[in-house]
Amino acid sequence: MAISASMVKELRDKTGAGMMDCKKALAETNGDVEAAIDFLRAKGIAKADKKADRTAADGLVGVAASGTKAAVVEVNAETDFVARNEGFQALVKGIANTALATDGAVEAITGVSLDGISVAETITKAIATIGENMNLRRAAVLEVENGAVASYVHNAVVEDLGKIGVLVALESTGDADALRAIGRQVAMHIAATNPLAATREDMDPSLVEREKAIFVESARESGKPDNIIEKMVEGRIRKFYEENVLLSQTFVIDGENTVEQALKNAETSVGAPIVFKGFARFQLGDGIEKEEDDFAAEVASMTKG
Repeated sequence: MAISASMVKELRDKTGAGMMDCKKALAETNGDVEAAIDFLRAKGIAKADKKADRTAADGLVGVAASGTKAAVVEVNAETDFVARNEGFQALVKGIANTALATDGAVEAITGVSLDGISVAETITKAIATIGENMNLRRAAVLEVENGAVASYVHNAVVEDLGKIGVLVALESTGDADALRAIGRQVAMHIAATNPLAATREDMDPSLVEREKAIFVESARESGKPDNIIEKMVEGRIRKFYEENVLLSQTFVIDGENTVEQALKNAETSVGAPIVFKGFARFQLGDGIEKEEDDFAAEVASMTKG
Protein backbone atom coordinates (compact mmCIF):
# COMPACT_ATOMS: atom_id res chain seq x y z
CA MET A 1 0.00 0.00 0.00
CA ALA A 2 1.05 3.64 -0.43
CA ILE A 3 2.86 5.09 2.59
CA SER A 4 1.64 8.64 3.27
CA ALA A 5 3.60 11.45 4.91
CA SER A 6 1.08 11.54 7.77
CA MET A 7 1.69 7.85 8.50
CA VAL A 8 5.44 8.43 8.60
CA LYS A 9 4.95 11.42 10.92
CA GLU A 10 2.69 9.43 13.25
CA LEU A 11 5.22 6.63 13.52
CA ARG A 12 8.06 9.08 13.99
CA ASP A 13 6.18 10.88 16.78
CA LYS A 14 5.50 7.59 18.54
CA THR A 15 9.01 6.16 18.26
CA GLY A 16 11.42 9.04 17.75
CA ALA A 17 13.05 7.07 14.93
CA GLY A 18 14.36 8.72 11.77
CA MET A 19 12.05 9.49 8.84
CA MET A 20 13.63 6.98 6.46
CA ASP A 21 13.59 4.26 9.14
CA CYS A 22 9.88 4.94 9.73
CA LYS A 23 9.11 4.81 6.01
CA LYS A 24 10.95 1.51 5.65
CA ALA A 25 9.22 0.04 8.72
CA LEU A 26 5.79 0.96 7.34
CA ALA A 27 6.67 -0.53 3.96
CA GLU A 28 7.83 -3.75 5.63
CA THR A 29 4.60 -4.02 7.65
CA ASN A 30 2.17 -2.96 4.92
CA GLY A 31 1.30 0.30 6.68
CA ASP A 32 0.44 -1.26 10.07
CA VAL A 33 1.67 1.37 12.56
CA GLU A 34 1.66 -0.93 15.60
CA ALA A 35 3.56 -3.63 13.69
CA ALA A 36 5.94 -0.93 12.45
CA ILE A 37 6.59 0.11 16.06
CA ASP A 38 7.54 -3.49 16.89
CA PHE A 39 9.69 -3.60 13.76
CA LEU A 40 11.58 -0.46 14.86
CA ARG A 41 11.95 -1.73 18.42
CA ALA A 42 13.50 -4.92 17.12
CA LYS A 43 15.74 -2.89 14.85
CA GLY A 44 16.60 -0.61 17.76
CA ILE A 45 17.58 -3.55 19.93
CA ALA A 46 19.91 -4.76 17.17
CA LYS A 47 21.44 -1.28 16.99
CA ALA A 48 21.80 -1.16 20.74
CA ASP A 49 23.71 -4.44 20.71
CA LYS A 50 26.17 -3.02 18.19
CA LYS A 51 26.72 0.06 20.34
CA ALA A 52 27.19 -1.84 23.59
CA ASP A 53 30.98 -2.05 23.28
CA ARG A 54 31.40 1.72 22.90
CA THR A 55 32.57 3.63 25.97
CA ALA A 56 29.87 5.64 27.74
CA ALA A 57 31.60 8.10 30.07
CA ASP A 58 29.43 11.22 29.66
CA GLY A 59 25.75 11.66 30.45
CA LEU A 60 24.10 12.95 33.62
CA VAL A 61 23.85 12.42 37.36
CA GLY A 62 20.30 12.83 38.64
CA VAL A 63 18.70 13.10 42.09
CA ALA A 64 15.14 12.58 43.28
CA ALA A 65 13.55 12.87 46.72
CA SER A 66 10.33 11.86 48.40
CA GLY A 67 9.68 12.47 52.07
CA THR A 68 12.62 11.23 54.12
CA LYS A 69 14.11 9.24 51.23
CA ALA A 70 16.26 10.30 48.27
CA ALA A 71 18.07 8.67 45.37
CA VAL A 72 21.02 9.54 43.17
CA VAL A 73 21.75 7.82 39.85
CA GLU A 74 24.41 8.05 37.17
CA VAL A 75 23.26 7.34 33.62
CA ASN A 76 26.08 7.34 31.08
CA ALA A 77 26.12 8.08 27.37
CA GLU A 78 28.95 8.47 24.89
CA THR A 79 29.07 12.24 24.44
CA ASP A 80 28.43 15.41 26.42
CA PHE A 81 26.03 16.52 23.68
CA VAL A 82 23.41 13.98 24.76
CA ALA A 83 23.17 15.64 28.21
CA ARG A 84 21.38 18.54 26.47
CA ASN A 85 18.89 16.18 24.82
CA GLU A 86 15.47 16.60 26.45
CA GLY A 87 14.64 12.95 25.86
CA PHE A 88 17.77 11.84 27.69
CA GLN A 89 17.12 14.29 30.52
CA ALA A 90 13.60 12.88 30.92
CA LEU A 91 15.06 9.37 30.94
CA VAL A 92 17.49 10.18 33.77
CA LYS A 93 14.79 11.92 35.81
CA GLY A 94 12.49 8.94 35.32
CA ILE A 95 15.17 6.49 36.44
CA ALA A 96 16.00 8.61 39.52
CA ASN A 97 12.35 8.69 40.55
CA THR A 98 12.02 4.97 39.88
CA ALA A 99 15.04 4.30 42.11
CA LEU A 100 13.09 5.68 45.09
CA ALA A 101 10.99 2.51 45.08
CA THR A 102 14.10 0.31 45.43
CA ASP A 103 17.07 -0.22 47.71
CA GLY A 104 19.34 1.47 45.18
CA ALA A 105 20.73 -1.71 43.57
CA VAL A 106 21.13 -1.30 39.81
CA GLU A 107 19.66 -4.76 39.19
CA ALA A 108 16.54 -3.82 41.16
CA ILE A 109 16.10 -0.50 39.34
CA THR A 110 16.48 -1.93 35.83
CA GLY A 111 13.68 -4.41 36.52
CA VAL A 112 11.17 -1.80 37.69
CA SER A 113 8.53 -0.52 35.29
CA LEU A 114 8.96 2.94 33.77
CA ASP A 115 6.26 4.18 31.39
CA GLY A 116 4.87 0.67 30.99
CA ILE A 117 8.11 -1.19 30.31
CA SER A 118 11.15 -2.03 32.41
CA VAL A 119 13.92 0.54 32.96
CA ALA A 120 16.26 -1.79 31.06
CA GLU A 121 13.93 -1.79 28.03
CA THR A 122 13.46 1.97 28.32
CA ILE A 123 17.23 2.47 28.12
CA THR A 124 17.40 0.16 25.09
CA LYS A 125 14.71 2.21 23.34
CA ALA A 126 16.59 5.41 24.14
CA ILE A 127 19.77 3.93 22.63
CA ALA A 128 17.89 3.26 19.40
CA THR A 129 16.27 6.70 19.36
CA ILE A 130 19.25 8.86 20.38
CA GLY A 131 21.90 6.72 18.73
CA GLU A 132 24.44 6.40 21.55
CA ASN A 133 25.37 3.61 23.93
CA MET A 134 23.86 4.24 27.37
CA ASN A 135 23.77 2.49 30.71
CA LEU A 136 22.65 2.93 34.27
CA ARG A 137 26.09 2.76 35.86
CA ARG A 138 25.27 3.11 39.56
CA ALA A 139 22.70 4.32 42.05
CA ALA A 140 22.31 4.95 45.76
CA VAL A 141 19.31 5.45 48.02
CA LEU A 142 19.44 7.01 51.50
CA GLU A 143 16.56 7.07 53.97
CA VAL A 144 16.02 8.17 57.57
CA GLU A 145 13.17 7.39 59.92
CA ASN A 146 12.96 10.98 61.21
CA GLY A 147 14.73 13.92 59.63
CA ALA A 148 15.70 14.67 56.05
CA VAL A 149 17.83 13.52 53.15
CA ALA A 150 19.09 16.69 51.47
CA SER A 151 20.43 16.82 47.94
CA TYR A 152 22.62 19.06 45.81
CA VAL A 153 23.53 18.97 42.13
CA HIS A 154 26.64 20.76 40.91
CA ASN A 155 26.91 22.08 37.33
CA ALA A 156 23.19 21.47 36.84
CA VAL A 157 21.98 21.50 33.23
CA VAL A 158 18.38 21.48 34.44
CA GLU A 159 16.87 21.04 37.90
CA ASP A 160 18.17 17.91 39.68
CA LEU A 161 20.43 16.88 36.75
CA GLY A 162 24.12 17.70 36.41
CA LYS A 163 27.73 16.55 36.67
CA ILE A 164 27.94 15.91 40.43
CA GLY A 165 25.10 14.73 42.65
CA VAL A 166 25.25 14.50 46.45
CA LEU A 167 22.87 13.16 49.10
CA VAL A 168 23.21 13.84 52.84
CA ALA A 169 21.13 11.95 55.40
CA LEU A 170 20.47 13.69 58.72
CA GLU A 171 18.34 12.28 61.50
CA SER A 172 16.49 14.65 63.82
CA THR A 173 13.07 15.35 65.28
CA GLY A 174 13.55 19.09 64.70
CA ASP A 175 12.34 21.44 62.01
CA ALA A 176 12.54 19.62 58.66
CA ASP A 177 13.12 22.75 56.55
CA ALA A 178 15.98 23.97 58.74
CA LEU A 179 17.42 20.46 58.74
CA ARG A 180 17.22 20.26 54.95
CA ALA A 181 18.93 23.66 54.69
CA ILE A 182 21.99 22.63 56.70
CA GLY A 183 21.96 19.27 54.90
CA ARG A 184 22.12 21.04 51.53
CA GLN A 185 25.08 23.11 52.75
CA VAL A 186 26.89 19.94 53.80
CA ALA A 187 26.06 18.42 50.41
CA MET A 188 27.61 21.46 48.70
CA HIS A 189 30.68 21.00 50.88
CA ILE A 190 30.92 17.32 49.87
CA ALA A 191 30.61 18.22 46.19
CA ALA A 192 33.60 20.57 46.58
CA THR A 193 35.88 18.48 48.81
CA ASN A 194 35.10 14.87 47.82
CA PRO A 195 35.78 13.27 51.23
CA LEU A 196 36.96 9.67 51.30
CA ALA A 197 34.85 8.73 54.35
CA ALA A 198 32.36 10.21 56.80
CA THR A 199 34.34 9.32 59.96
CA ARG A 200 37.79 7.98 60.84
CA GLU A 201 36.23 4.62 61.57
CA ASP A 202 34.78 4.51 58.07
CA MET A 203 38.13 5.10 56.39
CA ASP A 204 39.58 2.14 54.47
CA PRO A 205 42.41 0.79 56.71
CA SER A 206 44.48 -0.28 53.71
CA LEU A 207 44.37 3.27 52.36
CA VAL A 208 45.56 4.66 55.69
CA GLU A 209 48.39 2.13 55.84
CA ARG A 210 49.46 2.99 52.31
CA GLU A 211 49.55 6.70 53.14
CA LYS A 212 51.44 5.97 56.34
CA ALA A 213 54.08 3.97 54.45
CA ILE A 214 54.58 6.89 52.07
CA PHE A 215 54.90 9.32 54.98
CA VAL A 216 57.42 7.06 56.76
CA GLU A 217 59.58 6.73 53.65
CA SER A 218 59.47 10.47 53.09
CA ALA A 219 60.35 11.23 56.72
CA ARG A 220 63.31 8.81 56.70
CA GLU A 221 64.87 10.72 53.83
CA SER A 222 65.24 13.65 56.23
CA GLY A 223 67.79 11.64 58.22
CA LYS A 224 66.04 12.37 61.52
CA PRO A 225 66.01 9.79 64.37
CA ASP A 226 63.18 7.26 64.64
CA ASN A 227 61.43 8.95 67.57
CA ILE A 228 61.19 12.23 65.61
CA ILE A 229 60.09 10.36 62.48
CA GLU A 230 57.29 8.72 64.46
CA LYS A 231 55.98 12.12 65.59
CA MET A 232 56.28 13.49 62.07
CA VAL A 233 54.25 10.58 60.70
CA GLU A 234 51.61 10.97 63.42
CA GLY A 235 51.21 14.61 62.41
CA ARG A 236 50.92 13.75 58.73
CA ILE A 237 48.31 11.06 59.42
CA ARG A 238 46.34 13.47 61.57
CA LYS A 239 46.39 16.01 58.73
CA PHE A 240 45.38 13.25 56.28
CA TYR A 241 42.28 12.55 58.37
CA GLU A 242 41.47 16.25 58.69
CA GLU A 243 41.63 16.67 54.91
CA ASN A 244 39.78 13.50 53.89
CA VAL A 245 37.28 12.62 56.65
CA LEU A 246 34.05 14.56 56.16
CA LEU A 247 33.19 15.35 59.77
CA SER A 248 36.80 16.40 60.45
CA GLN A 249 37.09 18.69 57.43
CA THR A 250 36.88 22.46 57.74
CA PHE A 251 33.38 23.45 56.63
CA VAL A 252 33.79 25.36 53.36
CA ILE A 253 30.64 27.42 54.04
CA ASP A 254 32.14 29.25 57.05
CA GLY A 255 35.85 28.35 56.76
CA GLU A 256 36.19 28.03 60.52
CA ASN A 257 34.33 25.10 62.07
CA THR A 258 34.62 21.44 61.24
CA VAL A 259 31.60 19.90 59.52
CA GLU A 260 30.85 18.07 62.75
CA GLN A 261 30.82 21.36 64.72
CA ALA A 262 28.75 23.07 62.03
CA LEU A 263 26.09 20.40 62.44
CA LYS A 264 26.24 20.84 66.20
CA ASN A 265 25.79 24.60 65.81
CA ALA A 266 22.81 24.04 63.50
CA GLU A 267 20.93 22.23 66.26
CA THR A 268 19.89 25.66 67.59
CA SER A 269 17.95 26.55 64.42
CA VAL A 270 16.70 22.98 63.95
CA GLY A 271 15.50 22.81 67.53
CA ALA A 272 16.73 19.27 68.25
CA PRO A 273 19.91 17.14 68.14
CA ILE A 274 21.21 16.21 64.67
CA VAL A 275 22.74 12.82 63.90
CA PHE A 276 24.72 12.46 60.68
CA LYS A 277 23.67 9.16 59.06
CA GLY A 278 25.56 9.06 55.78
CA PHE A 279 26.22 10.55 52.36
CA ALA A 280 26.54 9.59 48.72
CA ARG A 281 28.52 11.50 46.09
CA PHE A 282 28.45 10.65 42.38
CA GLN A 283 30.68 12.48 39.94
CA LEU A 284 29.93 11.87 36.29
CA GLY A 285 32.37 9.46 34.64
CA ASP A 286 34.46 9.09 37.79
CA GLY A 287 36.82 6.14 37.27
CA ILE A 288 35.84 5.53 33.64
CA GLU A 289 38.68 5.68 31.16
CA LYS A 290 37.41 7.64 28.19
CA GLU A 291 38.41 6.72 24.67
CA GLU A 292 40.11 9.50 22.74
CA ASP A 293 39.42 9.46 19.02
CA ASP A 294 42.35 10.49 16.83
CA PHE A 295 40.32 11.93 13.96
CA ALA A 296 43.32 13.14 11.98
CA ALA A 297 44.96 9.70 12.10
CA GLU A 298 41.67 8.07 11.09
CA VAL A 299 41.31 10.35 8.05
CA ALA A 300 44.93 9.76 7.09
CA SER A 301 44.47 6.00 7.22
CA MET A 302 41.34 6.23 5.08
CA THR A 303 43.14 8.23 2.36
CA LYS A 304 46.18 5.95 2.13
CA GLY A 305 46.57 3.81 -0.95
